[in-house]
This record gives sequence, C-alpha cells and structure tokens, in this order.
Amino acid sequence: MKAASPTALIIDDEVQIRRLLRAALEGAGYRVVEADRGQLGISETALRRPDVVILDLGLPDLDGLKVLGRIREWSRVPVLIASVRDDPEEKVAALDAGADDYVTKPFNSTELLARLRAIQRRADPAHETPEFIAGPLRIDFVARVVTIGNNEIRLTPIEYALLRVLALNAGKVVTHRQLLREVWGPNAEQQSHYLRVHLTHVRHKLADAGLNVRSLRTEPGVGYRLCLP
Repeated sequence: MKAASPTALIIDDEVQIRRLLRAALEGAGYRVVEADRGQLGISETALRRPDVVILDLGLPDLDGLKVLGRIREWSRVPVLIASVRDDPEEKVAALDAGADDYVTKPFNSTELLARLRAIQRRADPAHETPEFIAGPLRIDFVARVVTIGNNEIRLTPIEYALLRVLALNAGKVVTHRQLLREVWGPNAEQQSHYLRVHLTHVRHKLADAGLNVRSLRTEPGVGYRLCLP
C-alpha cells in the first residue's frame, strides 16, 4: 500500500513565493495547503495537522514570531522559517521561539527541500491535539477558550497559560520551577509566590463554574497537578 503524501502548510502573504514553494513541494511529493495570513495559518495548522510548516515572519496581520508562539502552545509540528530577514538576532529569536530551521529569501529550492526532510526526521511523532477535553472541562488551544459544560471561563492571559501547561501534563505533577519557566521565563524560576496567587484565582474560577475544587491539586513543596476523569 502506498504511503500517504506528507502535507506541507505554507504561511506567507506573497503570492509569488507561495507559487514557487507549491511547485517545489508538489514536485517532491507533498500535498500543499496555503495561508496568506498568520491567524489563518494558526487555524489551518489545527485543522489540517500538516507534517511540516513553512512560515514567513513578515505577515500582514500577525508577526511570524507570534504565529510560531501560538502554534507552539500545543503543537510540535516541524516549522521552517523562510524570511527576507537575515539579521543574526532575528534568526536566534526565531530558533529560541521554537522554529526548527531558518532559511533566508531568496532560497534554493533543493536546499529548502533537504532542510524540510531533515527537520521531519527529527520530529517528535507524539500525538497532538488542538484541544483538551476531560470531564466537563474543555480547552480550545487555538481559540484560547476555556469552558466547563456550556459556561465559558474568563481567565487572564497568565491564568490561561498556567492552566494550559497543567492540561498538557494532565495527571502529572508539574513543578513550581517548570510552571514559572514556561509561563514567565527562566529568570522567574525562584518567584513561586506568583504561582500561589494566580493558581488560587484559577482554582476559584473553575470551582465557581462547577468543577470539583480538588481537580486542581497542590502538591506541597513540589508543584501542581490537574486531575480529571
């Protein structure tokens, strides 16, 4: 039986670049999906589940780094940046934000295809989903919407970020340090008082909407755990 063709998502607002990439990718056996805006690219990543994403940084609605950050909130899909920006600091920022590789426009199609194959070989094959559902709790990672039953829960950006990390590790203890690092960055690893304040608010909001208060558990001296059926 013939293996299914891999899917490549191009997120770029330049028609000529998308045409060039489509021709090269289809010639190499990829199925191609296109998005000319960042928000559409985020939605297509969730809907199409591509095997690889080629992302421009200069998009009309969202900066490419923001698009990358939104995708990385839930997905480890291989992402290749293809941009006219050739400043070393731009490249470092993109790689630090979760890009797997970076090429500068104009690029050689043969080299780009080789880089795509390389980042796909390194890809984590773990199952991913753009939403989390457990019991009455549902988190839409693409829309950043949290609901319990039919009730939408209004969380601040930090509260949402903390709940997202706990949901992605549901059933496991997430340490204070890990939460601080993922939400505030490495320089905040010792500021555990941040967690107590914000997670108390999260627990109260979830409980007010009907979620069992013990669903978000404190593991004394270690961290927190989200426990749901």
